[in-house]
Amino acid sequence: MVALCFVAALCFAAALFSVALYPVALHGAEPTGKLKEVLERGQLYCGVNGKLSGFGFMDPQGNMVGFDVDICRAVAAALFDDPAKVRFTPLSAPQRFTALQSGEIDLLSRNTTWTISRDSRVGLDFAPVVFYDGQGIMVKRELGVSSVSELDGASICVQTGTTTEKNLTDYFRNRGIAFNPVISQDYATSVDGFIKDRCDAFTTDRSGLLATKIKYPELADAVILEEVMSKEPLAPAVVQGESQWRDAVSWIVFGLIQAEELGVTRENIQRMSGSTDLNVRRLLGIEDTFGEDLGLSNDFLARTIRHVGNYGEIYERHLGMDSPFKLPRGLNDLWSRGGLMYAPPFR
Repeated sequence: MVALCFVAALCFAAALFSVALYPVALHGAEPTGKLKEVLERGQLYCGVNGKLSGFGFMDPQGNMVGFDVDICRAVAAALFDDPAKVRFTPLSAPQRFTALQSGEIDLLSRNTTWTISRDSRVGLDFAPVVFYDGQGIMVKRELGVSSVSELDGASICVQTGTTTEKNLTDYFRNRGIAFNPVISQDYATSVDGFIKDRCDAFTTDRSGLLATKIKYPELADAVILEEVMSKEPLAPAVVQGESQWRDAVSWIVFGLIQAEELGVTRENIQRMSGSTDLNVRRLLGIEDTFGEDLGLSNDFLARTIRHVGNYGEIYERHLGMDSPFKLPRGLNDLWSRGGLMYAPPFR
């Protein structure tokens, strides 16, 4: 009897060890929390910039458009098979985190830098980076400045409540360069101050500087200095503690990147649905149950690509060669072409 009990105990321990190493796959996860709330509502509440050309702004027809806006539409397409099921809320930098924490929005897609403090004490969880940027400084050509080191004692327009403000202080103090910050509550006021010579220079992300030059004819001759003052990984964010919702948003973003890598586009998705390539079939939900495992439809990425396109299509449409900015991909190219865009395996 003792021997039998000993053997049984060993078998039980082995079973527990086996489960620990090889957890049972749970297919068909039920939507809970924020994901359930959004699905039942039938509309995504998305916070965007509203005033930044290329990323989030109102076009002459009254439509919200831009790179970050299309990230919102991609999520809506995955959830509802309809990219129009989004309510956009334009937010200033000081407003954006409160809107997310209060539940006014479900997703923040507004040129927001992923930092340790925002990932901890501010209470955000970030989806994958969608745009790698860096902070820069713009001056008017007549100032005759070609380097940040020549701005000693200059007044610099900067928006409050942003990493931009903190980076400016760190960068200049670390190099012993004196400056006078001219603080504004929002982007438009900061740009207006620069245009009206209330400051010698204007600082924000380099993509934002380029967008500003194109948007404002008065700044067509302005010079963006060569120095890159910071790392600015811009990513969508959700409220902390909603892991299923974060996973859903994250894998929608990863799917945009993976679709570009596999060559799946809005134009060819119908043809690619007949592909025998298992990577393509998994991406489109034809093989396996990855969508159901997330609490979504298995074809959630097929929906997204069909309506919005892959990452490269979104980029080119709003920031790249199909846009007024003609911004090279650079770090925002696929890893296979020397960039940083990389999706974990769909497996």
